[in-house]
Amino acid sequence: MDLHDAVTITRQGYIANDAARLVRAGYEYFQLLQQLIREARHTIHLQTYIFEEDETGKEVIEDLLDAAARGVKIYIIIDGYASQNFSDDLVERLQSAGIYFRFFAAYFKSKNFYFGRRMHHKIFVADGKRSLVGGINIGNHYNDTAENVAWLDWAAYVEGPLGLLLQQICERRLRNETFTRIVLPPVPDLSTRIFVRPRINDWVRRKREISLSYVEMLREAKSHITMVSSYFIPGNILKRYIADAARRGVKIRIIQTGISDVSIAKYAERYMYNWFLRNGVELYEYQPKVLHAKLATYDGKWVTVGSYNLNNISAYASVELNLDILNENFAKDAEARLQRIIDNECIQITPEYFRKKQTLWEHYLQRSAYDIFRLLLFLFTFYFKQRD
Repeated sequence: MDLHDAVTITRQGYIANDAARLVRAGYEYFQLLQQLIREARHTIHLQTYIFEEDETGKEVIEDLLDAAARGVKIYIIIDGYASQNFSDDLVERLQSAGIYFRFFAAYFKSKNFYFGRRMHHKIFVADGKRSLVGGINIGNHYNDTAENVAWLDWAAYVEGPLGLLLQQICERRLRNETFTRIVLPPVPDLSTRIFVRPRINDWVRRKREISLSYVEMLREAKSHITMVSSYFIPGNILKRYIADAARRGVKIRIIQTGISDVSIAKYAERYMYNWFLRNGVELYEYQPKVLHAKLATYDGKWVTVGSYNLNNISAYASVELNLDILNENFAKDAEARLQRIIDNECIQITPEYFRKKQTLWEHYLQRSAYDIFRLLLFLFTFYFKQRD
């Protein structure tokens, strides 16, 4: 990479980092998360949507308490709706150990009338250097246990200056105030670095960076795109860009779940299958377990991974965080993983297969679910007021 390319990339918000790799939900992810907690020396920031008090959650809690006992400053925020079963006794135990803990957002807020706004991102940062960002919550559904195989999901693990920016993002959420931008140190050798940028969607704060990343991908792709998404119900703007890319000859593949934890969402997704197939998009349904992942890659050079679902709740009603990773080795590894999943764990939804499965009753259920789901999306987004 020459200096001109490096300058262009950094102007687009990318930061040169030392290392990055894709981490799958399950034993791999939680082994790494617990290792990072155990090795932290100064600070830990943990912000997540769901934090269960099951076996997985309890193991993470014990590691956090051990870290606090050795003097690590720990800051935790979890979503007040999705984690509403997090017990008062456990909150008191964490706070008694010196851990800063709070829930994100009340159900209503009078000044701007935020109805149901959710903190859906999943961030972990240790010592401002080692980071995990993805779609993986803390609970048995996302872990491999004696009784359970993890849902399909991913996170990106990054070592390097990105951690400082993610720590700043956590602090902004923690204190609800604006921080001056951190000045990152110069990186002497750009040729061996992995370029990563954090992308935020928070419509209330006028942030729609992840939405724009997907638009950029669909506009810039020359060869192929693979998208993996749960609750995949894109709005009209994104559908237009998907259709435009397909008309340019870009091969587009979408991997969705065959087994959903939200039945109405699966019916609503299937209502859109006919549109995708008419526009030349290849559709695949993941079979073994629930697919909870949110990842996309194109042309063997770029990946986005995080908490952002391709629907209007993520676009307008939730706080989301993705990482865009510009690196051929990272992208090719992601593509190889997705190809193995397509080959071994998915069924392809061809036009013939879809017609065979599609009865009038199924079509009615799917259309009804789609209309209801769109109405719910509208109700979620209608009550939000952007800040001036």
